[in-house]
Amino acid sequence: MEQSSGPIACFFSTSGHSGVDRIARHLLPGMAARGYRVDLLKVRGHGPELAATHPNLRVIDLGHRSTYACLPALVRYLRRARPAALLADKDRVNRTALLARAMARVDTRLLLRLGTTVSVNLASRGRLERNLQRASMHHLYRFADAVLVPSRGVAEDLAAFAGLDRHLIRIVPSPVVPERLFEAPPPPPAHPWLGDPEVPLVLGMGELGPRKDFPTLLRGFARLRARRPCRLMILGRGGQRQRLLDLAQSLGIAADVALPGFVAEPYPYLAHADLFAFTSRWEGLGFVLIEALALGTPVVSTDCPSGPREILHDGRYGRLVPVGDDAALADAMAETLAVPPARAELASAARPYAIEPAVSAYLAAMGLPPAPS
Repeated sequence: MEQSSGPIACFFSTSGHSGVDRIARHLLPGMAARGYRVDLLKVRGHGPELAATHPNLRVIDLGHRSTYACLPALVRYLRRARPAALLADKDRVNRTALLARAMARVDTRLLLRLGTTVSVNLASRGRLERNLQRASMHHLYRFADAVLVPSRGVAEDLAAFAGLDRHLIRIVPSPVVPERLFEAPPPPPAHPWLGDPEVPLVLGMGELGPRKDFPTLLRGFARLRARRPCRLMILGRGGQRQRLLDLAQSLGIAADVALPGFVAEPYPYLAHADLFAFTSRWEGLGFVLIEALALGTPVVSTDCPSGPREILHDGRYGRLVPVGDDAALADAMAETLAVPPARAELASAARPYAIEPAVSAYLAAMGLPPAPS
Protein backbone atom coordinates (compact mmCIF):
# COMPACT_ATOMS: atom_id res chain seq x y z
CA MET A 1 0.00 0.00 0.00
CA GLU A 2 1.39 3.43 -0.94
CA GLN A 3 2.19 5.62 2.04
CA SER A 4 -0.13 8.55 2.68
CA SER A 5 0.98 11.98 1.43
CA GLY A 6 -0.66 13.69 4.41
CA PRO A 7 1.11 15.71 7.10
CA ILE A 8 3.58 14.53 9.71
CA ALA A 9 1.73 14.32 13.04
CA CYS A 10 3.48 14.55 16.41
CA PHE A 11 1.50 13.47 19.47
CA PHE A 12 3.17 14.59 22.71
CA SER A 13 2.19 15.24 26.31
CA THR A 14 5.01 16.83 28.31
CA SER A 15 5.81 18.86 31.40
CA GLY A 16 6.68 21.91 29.33
CA HIS A 17 10.39 21.87 30.22
CA SER A 18 11.52 18.31 29.45
CA GLY A 19 13.87 16.86 26.88
CA VAL A 20 10.87 16.08 24.67
CA ASP A 21 9.93 19.77 24.73
CA ARG A 22 13.40 20.69 23.54
CA ILE A 23 13.26 18.09 20.78
CA ALA A 24 9.88 19.43 19.65
CA ARG A 25 11.12 23.02 19.53
CA HIS A 26 13.86 21.97 17.12
CA LEU A 27 12.41 19.01 15.22
CA LEU A 28 8.94 20.26 14.27
CA PRO A 29 9.99 23.65 12.84
CA GLY A 30 12.92 21.88 11.17
CA MET A 31 10.60 19.50 9.31
CA ALA A 32 8.23 22.36 8.46
CA ALA A 33 11.13 24.35 7.02
CA ARG A 34 11.93 21.39 4.74
CA GLY A 35 8.48 21.77 3.17
CA TYR A 36 6.52 19.19 5.14
CA ARG A 37 3.16 19.97 6.72
CA VAL A 38 3.54 19.28 10.44
CA ASP A 39 0.75 18.94 13.02
CA LEU A 40 1.51 19.09 16.75
CA LEU A 41 -1.31 17.21 18.51
CA LYS A 42 -1.56 18.46 22.07
CA VAL A 43 -3.11 17.21 25.27
CA ARG A 44 -4.72 20.29 26.78
CA GLY A 45 -2.75 21.86 29.63
CA HIS A 46 0.42 19.96 28.75
CA GLY A 47 3.48 20.81 26.66
CA PRO A 48 5.14 21.25 24.33
CA GLU A 49 4.54 24.99 24.13
CA LEU A 50 5.22 25.66 20.49
CA ALA A 51 3.98 28.64 18.53
CA ALA A 52 2.87 27.96 14.95
CA THR A 53 5.46 30.37 13.56
CA HIS A 54 5.86 28.55 10.22
CA PRO A 55 3.01 28.35 7.69
CA ASN A 56 3.53 24.57 7.44
CA LEU A 57 3.17 24.08 11.20
CA ARG A 58 -0.20 23.69 12.95
CA VAL A 59 -0.89 23.25 16.67
CA ILE A 60 -4.03 21.17 17.25
CA ASP A 61 -5.65 20.96 20.69
CA LEU A 62 -7.21 17.50 21.09
CA GLY A 63 -9.61 18.94 23.65
CA HIS A 64 -8.85 16.95 26.80
CA ARG A 65 -6.42 17.14 29.73
CA SER A 66 -5.90 13.38 29.91
CA THR A 67 -3.87 11.47 27.33
CA TYR A 68 -6.32 8.56 27.28
CA ALA A 69 -9.33 10.90 27.01
CA CYS A 70 -7.81 12.24 23.77
CA LEU A 71 -8.21 8.83 22.10
CA PRO A 72 -11.49 9.54 20.22
CA ALA A 73 -10.20 12.90 18.98
CA LEU A 74 -6.95 11.28 17.86
CA VAL A 75 -8.84 8.57 15.96
CA ARG A 76 -10.96 11.23 14.21
CA TYR A 77 -7.82 13.20 13.32
CA LEU A 78 -6.11 10.14 11.82
CA ARG A 79 -9.14 9.29 9.69
CA ARG A 80 -9.54 12.88 8.51
CA ALA A 81 -5.92 13.97 7.97
CA ARG A 82 -4.42 10.55 7.10
CA PRO A 83 -0.91 11.67 8.10
CA ALA A 84 2.09 10.13 6.43
CA ALA A 85 3.64 9.48 9.83
CA LEU A 86 2.67 9.75 13.48
CA LEU A 87 5.44 10.28 16.04
CA ALA A 88 4.62 9.69 19.72
CA ASP A 89 6.82 9.89 22.81
CA LYS A 90 6.66 8.29 26.28
CA ASP A 91 4.87 5.08 27.17
CA ARG A 92 1.37 6.36 27.98
CA VAL A 93 1.28 8.47 24.83
CA ASN A 94 2.73 5.58 22.84
CA ARG A 95 0.01 3.20 24.01
CA THR A 96 -2.68 5.71 23.07
CA ALA A 97 -1.13 6.22 19.62
CA LEU A 98 -1.00 2.46 19.00
CA LEU A 99 -4.65 2.05 19.92
CA ALA A 100 -5.73 5.09 17.89
CA ARG A 101 -4.05 3.86 14.71
CA ALA A 102 -5.60 0.42 15.10
CA MET A 103 -9.07 1.93 15.61
CA ALA A 104 -8.67 4.43 12.74
CA ARG A 105 -7.51 1.72 10.30
CA VAL A 106 -5.19 4.04 8.41
CA ASP A 107 -1.86 3.34 6.72
CA THR A 108 -0.04 6.03 8.72
CA ARG A 109 3.50 4.99 9.63
CA LEU A 110 3.72 4.91 13.45
CA LEU A 111 6.95 5.69 15.28
CA LEU A 112 7.20 5.43 19.05
CA ARG A 113 9.99 7.16 20.93
CA LEU A 114 11.56 6.53 24.32
CA GLY A 115 14.23 8.94 25.48
CA THR A 116 15.61 7.40 28.66
CA THR A 117 17.19 4.18 29.94
CA VAL A 118 13.95 2.39 30.72
CA SER A 119 15.07 -0.25 33.21
CA VAL A 120 16.83 2.30 35.44
CA ASN A 121 14.06 4.86 35.10
CA LEU A 122 11.44 2.33 36.22
CA ALA A 123 13.51 0.73 38.97
CA SER A 124 12.16 3.14 41.60
CA ARG A 125 8.52 2.85 40.47
CA GLY A 126 5.95 0.60 42.07
CA ARG A 127 5.79 -3.02 40.94
CA LEU A 128 2.39 -2.55 39.27
CA GLU A 129 3.50 0.44 37.19
CA ARG A 130 6.80 -1.21 36.30
CA ASN A 131 5.13 -4.43 35.19
CA LEU A 132 2.44 -2.54 33.24
CA GLN A 133 5.00 -0.56 31.27
CA ARG A 134 7.19 -3.57 30.60
CA ALA A 135 4.17 -5.59 29.41
CA SER A 136 2.94 -2.79 27.16
CA MET A 137 6.37 -2.40 25.59
CA HIS A 138 6.75 -6.16 25.08
CA HIS A 139 3.27 -6.90 23.73
CA LEU A 140 2.26 -3.65 22.01
CA TYR A 141 5.36 -1.91 20.66
CA ARG A 142 5.94 -4.67 18.09
CA PHE A 143 2.90 -3.30 16.22
CA ALA A 144 4.68 0.03 15.60
CA ASP A 145 6.77 0.56 12.49
CA ALA A 146 9.79 1.53 14.58
CA VAL A 147 10.79 2.47 18.12
CA LEU A 148 13.20 5.41 18.16
CA VAL A 149 15.80 5.93 20.88
CA PRO A 150 18.60 8.51 21.23
CA SER A 151 21.56 6.28 22.07
CA ARG A 152 23.00 2.79 21.73
CA GLY A 153 22.77 2.23 25.48
CA VAL A 154 19.04 2.97 25.51
CA ALA A 155 18.51 0.63 22.55
CA GLU A 156 20.30 -2.27 24.21
CA ASP A 157 18.55 -1.68 27.52
CA LEU A 158 15.11 -1.53 25.89
CA ALA A 159 15.69 -4.73 23.93
CA ALA A 160 16.76 -6.57 27.10
CA PHE A 161 14.15 -5.06 29.44
CA ALA A 162 11.11 -5.34 27.19
CA GLY A 163 12.16 -8.29 25.03
CA LEU A 164 11.76 -6.25 21.85
CA ASP A 165 13.31 -7.34 18.58
CA ARG A 166 16.50 -5.25 18.24
CA HIS A 167 15.73 -4.73 14.54
CA LEU A 168 12.59 -2.78 15.51
CA ILE A 169 14.64 -0.29 17.56
CA ARG A 170 16.34 2.54 15.68
CA ILE A 171 18.95 4.87 17.12
CA VAL A 172 18.19 8.39 15.91
CA PRO A 173 20.27 11.38 17.06
CA SER A 174 18.30 14.04 18.88
CA PRO A 175 18.15 17.56 17.39
CA VAL A 176 19.97 19.32 20.22
CA VAL A 177 22.30 22.00 18.87
CA PRO A 178 21.27 25.06 16.86
CA GLU A 179 23.88 25.97 14.25
CA ARG A 180 24.44 29.34 15.90
CA LEU A 181 26.12 27.66 18.87
CA PHE A 182 28.91 26.43 16.61
CA GLU A 183 29.39 29.82 14.97
CA ALA A 184 30.10 32.20 17.86
CA PRO A 185 29.61 32.04 21.63
CA PRO A 186 26.86 34.24 23.06
CA PRO A 187 27.97 37.22 25.17
CA PRO A 188 28.46 36.48 28.87
CA PRO A 189 25.56 37.10 31.25
CA ALA A 190 25.81 39.90 33.78
CA HIS A 191 26.99 37.84 36.72
CA PRO A 192 30.07 38.66 38.84
CA TRP A 193 31.17 35.01 39.03
CA LEU A 194 31.79 34.76 35.30
CA GLY A 195 35.04 35.84 33.72
CA ASP A 196 37.24 35.75 36.83
CA PRO A 197 40.46 33.98 35.77
CA GLU A 198 41.56 33.51 39.38
CA VAL A 199 38.37 31.78 40.52
CA PRO A 200 37.00 29.34 37.90
CA LEU A 201 33.27 28.64 37.72
CA VAL A 202 31.94 25.08 37.67
CA LEU A 203 28.43 24.85 36.25
CA GLY A 204 25.73 22.22 36.78
CA MET A 205 22.29 22.28 35.19
CA GLY A 206 19.04 20.36 35.32
CA GLU A 207 16.00 19.58 37.42
CA LEU A 208 16.81 19.61 41.14
CA GLY A 209 15.71 16.02 41.66
CA PRO A 210 17.17 12.55 42.31
CA ARG A 211 18.13 11.70 38.72
CA LYS A 212 20.63 14.57 38.37
CA ASP A 213 22.33 13.69 41.70
CA PHE A 214 23.46 17.19 42.61
CA PRO A 215 24.40 16.09 46.15
CA THR A 216 27.33 14.23 44.60
CA LEU A 217 28.25 17.39 42.69
CA LEU A 218 28.21 19.43 45.91
CA ARG A 219 30.38 16.88 47.72
CA GLY A 220 32.80 16.70 44.80
CA PHE A 221 32.93 20.47 44.62
CA ALA A 222 33.66 20.67 48.36
CA ARG A 223 36.69 18.43 47.79
CA LEU A 224 37.78 20.59 44.85
CA ARG A 225 37.24 23.80 46.83
CA ALA A 226 39.56 22.47 49.53
CA ARG A 227 42.35 22.32 46.91
CA ARG A 228 41.88 25.62 45.09
CA PRO A 229 39.61 28.68 44.81
CA CYS A 230 36.52 27.97 42.69
CA ARG A 231 32.77 28.51 42.62
CA LEU A 232 29.77 26.35 41.71
CA MET A 233 26.49 27.41 40.09
CA ILE A 234 23.60 25.02 39.45
CA LEU A 235 20.86 26.19 37.08
CA GLY A 236 17.44 24.60 37.48
CA ARG A 237 14.44 24.18 39.72
CA GLY A 238 12.96 21.26 41.59
CA GLY A 239 11.98 19.69 44.86
CA GLN A 240 15.53 19.23 46.22
CA ARG A 241 16.46 22.92 46.23
CA GLN A 242 16.35 23.42 50.01
CA ARG A 243 18.07 20.10 50.62
CA LEU A 244 20.92 21.17 48.36
CA LEU A 245 21.22 24.55 50.07
CA ASP A 246 21.33 22.81 53.46
CA LEU A 247 23.99 20.39 52.21
CA ALA A 248 26.14 23.24 50.90
CA GLN A 249 25.87 24.92 54.31
CA SER A 250 26.86 21.74 56.14
CA LEU A 251 29.84 21.23 53.80
CA GLY A 252 31.05 24.78 54.48
CA ILE A 253 30.82 25.86 50.83
CA ALA A 254 27.59 27.90 50.87
CA ALA A 255 29.41 31.17 50.10
CA ASP A 256 30.77 29.67 46.89
CA VAL A 257 27.57 27.95 45.70
CA ALA A 258 24.67 29.61 43.85
CA LEU A 259 21.31 28.12 42.85
CA PRO A 260 19.70 30.91 40.81
CA GLY A 261 16.80 28.74 39.62
CA PHE A 262 15.55 28.05 36.11
CA VAL A 263 17.20 30.09 33.34
CA ALA A 264 15.30 30.21 30.06
CA GLU A 265 18.42 30.95 28.01
CA PRO A 266 21.28 28.95 29.57
CA TYR A 267 23.69 29.12 26.62
CA PRO A 268 25.55 32.23 27.85
CA TYR A 269 26.23 30.50 31.17
CA LEU A 270 27.33 27.29 29.46
CA ALA A 271 29.59 29.18 27.06
CA HIS A 272 31.42 31.18 29.73
CA ALA A 273 31.71 28.66 32.56
CA ASP A 274 35.17 27.16 33.03
CA LEU A 275 33.83 23.64 33.44
CA PHE A 276 30.50 21.85 33.09
CA ALA A 277 29.87 18.97 35.52
CA PHE A 278 27.26 16.35 34.63
CA THR A 279 26.42 14.04 37.54
CA SER A 280 23.27 12.18 36.44
CA ARG A 281 22.49 8.73 37.81
CA TRP A 282 20.77 7.77 34.55
CA GLU A 283 19.88 9.44 31.24
CA GLY A 284 18.75 8.65 27.74
CA LEU A 285 21.34 10.89 26.16
CA GLY A 286 22.29 14.06 28.06
CA PHE A 287 21.29 17.16 26.08
CA VAL A 288 23.08 19.73 28.21
CA LEU A 289 26.31 17.75 27.98
CA ILE A 290 26.10 18.06 24.20
CA GLU A 291 25.29 21.78 24.39
CA ALA A 292 28.32 22.42 26.60
CA LEU A 293 30.56 20.62 24.12
CA ALA A 294 29.09 22.57 21.19
CA LEU A 295 30.03 25.79 22.99
CA GLY A 296 33.56 24.51 23.60
CA THR A 297 33.19 24.25 27.38
CA PRO A 298 35.22 21.48 29.07
CA VAL A 299 33.10 18.77 30.70
CA VAL A 300 33.30 15.96 33.20
CA SER A 301 30.53 13.39 33.48
CA THR A 302 29.34 10.36 35.33
CA ASP A 303 29.49 7.19 33.27
CA CYS A 304 25.76 6.67 33.74
CA PRO A 305 23.40 4.64 31.58
CA SER A 306 23.05 5.84 28.93
CA GLY A 307 24.54 8.50 26.68
CA PRO A 308 27.62 10.17 28.21
CA ARG A 309 30.08 7.44 27.21
CA GLU A 310 28.80 7.59 23.62
CA ILE A 311 28.78 11.40 23.50
CA LEU A 312 32.29 11.64 24.97
CA HIS A 313 33.67 8.78 22.85
CA ASP A 314 34.73 6.66 25.84
CA GLY A 315 36.28 9.66 27.59
CA ARG A 316 38.14 11.19 24.65
CA TYR A 317 36.21 14.49 24.92
CA GLY A 318 35.71 14.58 28.69
CA ARG A 319 36.55 12.54 31.74
CA LEU A 320 34.08 9.87 32.87
CA VAL A 321 33.68 8.97 36.55
CA PRO A 322 31.57 6.35 38.37
CA VAL A 323 28.05 7.37 39.37
CA GLY A 324 27.90 8.78 42.90
CA ASP A 325 31.71 8.90 43.36
CA ASP A 326 32.42 12.43 44.63
CA ALA A 327 36.15 11.75 45.16
CA ALA A 328 36.63 10.66 41.53
CA LEU A 329 34.53 13.62 40.41
CA ALA A 330 36.74 16.05 42.35
CA ASP A 331 39.87 14.56 40.79
CA ALA A 332 38.39 14.79 37.28
CA MET A 333 37.32 18.41 37.81
CA ALA A 334 40.73 19.39 39.14
CA GLU A 335 42.58 17.73 36.27
CA THR A 336 40.29 19.25 33.63
CA LEU A 337 40.58 22.75 35.06
CA ALA A 338 44.36 22.37 35.14
CA VAL A 339 44.62 21.20 31.51
CA PRO A 340 41.41 22.06 29.61
CA PRO A 341 41.00 20.51 26.13
CA ALA A 342 40.84 22.61 22.97
CA ARG A 343 37.44 24.19 22.40
CA ALA A 344 37.34 23.33 18.69
CA GLU A 345 37.92 19.66 19.48
CA LEU A 346 35.06 19.64 21.98
CA ALA A 347 32.69 21.27 19.50
CA SER A 348 33.43 18.53 16.95
CA ALA A 349 31.97 15.94 19.34
CA ALA A 350 28.61 17.74 19.30
CA ARG A 351 28.30 17.90 15.51
CA PRO A 352 26.22 14.69 15.14
CA TYR A 353 23.55 16.32 17.31
CA ALA A 354 23.13 19.47 15.23
CA ILE A 355 19.53 20.14 14.29
CA GLU A 356 19.71 19.68 10.52
CA PRO A 357 21.39 16.24 10.47
CA ALA A 358 19.00 15.07 13.20
CA VAL A 359 15.94 16.29 11.25
CA SER A 360 17.17 14.29 8.27
CA ALA A 361 17.61 11.22 10.48
CA TYR A 362 14.06 11.51 11.84
CA LEU A 363 12.64 11.87 8.33
CA ALA A 364 14.60 8.82 7.20
CA ALA A 365 13.18 6.83 10.15
CA MET A 366 9.70 7.88 9.01
CA GLY A 367 10.44 6.59 5.52
CA LEU A 368 10.32 10.12 4.12
CA PRO A 369 12.85 11.94 1.90
CA PRO A 370 14.84 14.94 3.22
CA ALA A 371 12.22 17.21 1.56
CA PRO A 372 8.88 16.41 -0.05
CA SER A 373 8.90 16.07 -3.85
